[in-house]
Amino acid sequence: MPNEPNRTSDPRAPVREIRTDGVPEPVADGVGLCLSGGGYRAMVFHVGVLWRLNDAGLLKSLDRISSVSGGSITAGVLGLHWRHLEFDGVGVASAATFDAHVTAPIRDLAGRTIDAKAIVGGVLFPGSVGEKVAGAYDKYLFNGATLQDLPETPRFVINSTNVQTGALWRFSRPYMADYRVGRVDRPSLPLALAVAASSAFPPVLSPLEVELPAGAVRPTEGADLHRAPFTTNLVLTDGGVYDNLGLETVWKNFRTVLVSDAGGKMQPDPEPEHDWGRHALRVLDLIDNQVRSLRKRQVIESFRTGERTGAYWGIRTNIADYQLAHTLVCPFDRTTELANMPTRLKRLEADEQERLINWGYAVCDAALRKHVRPDLPVPPDFPYPARGV
Repeated sequence: MPNEPNRTSDPRAPVREIRTDGVPEPVADGVGLCLSGGGYRAMVFHVGVLWRLNDAGLLKSLDRISSVSGGSITAGVLGLHWRHLEFDGVGVASAATFDAHVTAPIRDLAGRTIDAKAIVGGVLFPGSVGEKVAGAYDKYLFNGATLQDLPETPRFVINSTNVQTGALWRFSRPYMADYRVGRVDRPSLPLALAVAASSAFPPVLSPLEVELPAGAVRPTEGADLHRAPFTTNLVLTDGGVYDNLGLETVWKNFRTVLVSDAGGKMQPDPEPEHDWGRHALRVLDLIDNQVRSLRKRQVIESFRTGERTGAYWGIRTNIADYQLAHTLVCPFDRTTELANMPTRLKRLEADEQERLINWGYAVCDAALRKHVRPDLPVPPDFPYPARGV
């Protein structure tokens, strides 16, 4: 395994230290989980992932959960209700508490369309589209909770992209920060606002602005932009713009990295548009797709070389590629249908939700048994056995 000093210079690393981050902490022998973006598709898929991690006794052992976009909705719900989960002696939360405090509220939200309503409301009434989305999250999920309602352990990090600086703006219970601007200790920001900033999909739900009182942000080492308006008026967009895997805040700190990727993929277009507007959007999609693909390849390579331990699984994975003797039955054509669902905050039918949860559960199981815990028993069935994928 490469020595720690080399981790800042290795060009293969999907995340590298930035000098202005200050002196990096040693990589700890902990476990971090990364939840990608992808709208409701990702939000519901990740429920299945958490379900399998819980059944395996691994959920309680996580040290950090880092999320972006749709993954941040799921992470926010899990973090808010963490104290209600009744973990037994081997670290497995009871099925009743997991369903009541994680699965049920997320499925309830997945049964509602909020992006279209937010867009109309943002056009016709006071307040931005992003603020309308935050209001819906608060109404249906968070009920006035703040970042201080998240647990100390595991640490939940909800990531957004700072449009002003081009860096991550990280929300967590201990602090929220951008290394170029500074940090706010023990922030009392509404949890719904942090999740909305993380899932402000451009262009229609973005940007989301957050006003901070003068003096709230304290300077940190290397904060070259510690001045107004950077410190008083944040302009934020989807965390996936910077890092759609939510990888950075886990990779820099922990030896074992679990990556759950429910992100979208750009589709081929035999006749791309030539007008400047649509052509520009297509080119931006190309750039975004290449960055995502590169980061994914580098993560997988890091596991192969031993730089990190862990596993990557994706909504577009073919479960047969794990070459396990036994997996839950997941035909690739059926899982591809789920992967191709649009990246929206648009209502999902009950059967779509159950198929997504089943698929997240099954592919997480295969990745864990192949690369992390070969001793895990094969699960007897899907969370929703009658549905399959």
